[in-house]
Amino acid sequence: MKQSFQKANGLIWLVLTVIVFITDIMSKFIIHHTFYFGESIRLFNFFSISYARNTGAAFSILEGQRWLLAVVAVVISLFIIYMLYKNGRNKKLENFSLALILGGALGNLFDRIYHGFVIDFLDVNFGTWHYPTFNLADCAICVGIAFFILSSFRTQKEKKS
Repeated sequence: MKQSFQKANGLIWLVLTVIVFITDIMSKFIIHHTFYFGESIRLFNFFSISYARNTGAAFSILEGQRWLLAVVAVVISLFIIYMLYKNGRNKKLENFSLALILGGALGNLFDRIYHGFVIDFLDVNFGTWHYPTFNLADCAICVGIAFFILSSFRTQKEKKS
C-alpha cells in the first residue's frame, strides 16, 4: 500500500480541476438564469456584474470559430491530463497550475459546446478604461498560467543547483 502511494502520479490534482469546473459552471448558470443579456449591476466604482457573451477566445479573437476553439480546448485538455499523469506528486506547483488551467479550459469548453458562446460576467473598469468582461474560468486559466511560469523558473533553478 505504501509503495503504491509513493508511485502515485499527479492525477490527484483532477479534484481541483473538478472544483474549478463546477464553481465556474455554477456561477455562469446563476448569471444566465438571473440576468438579462446585457444587464449590469455596479457593485463598486470599478467593478460590475454584467451578463456578456463571447463567441471567440480571449478578447474575442477568432470570433465565431466555435468548433475550432472547442477542438483546440479538447487537445490542450488532453495534453494537460497527460502531463498530470506523467508528473509525480512532487511537482506540486506545476500540477496545481495545470489543474487550474484545465478546470478553466473545461468550463469555457462546456459553455462553448452547450450554449455556442462563453458566458462572461466580471466587469472591471477605471474611469474610461474598460477591461474585457471575463469569468471565473478565465481567472483560473490566468492564475494557472502565472503559477506555471513560476514553477518553470523554480525547476530551472533546481536544475542549476
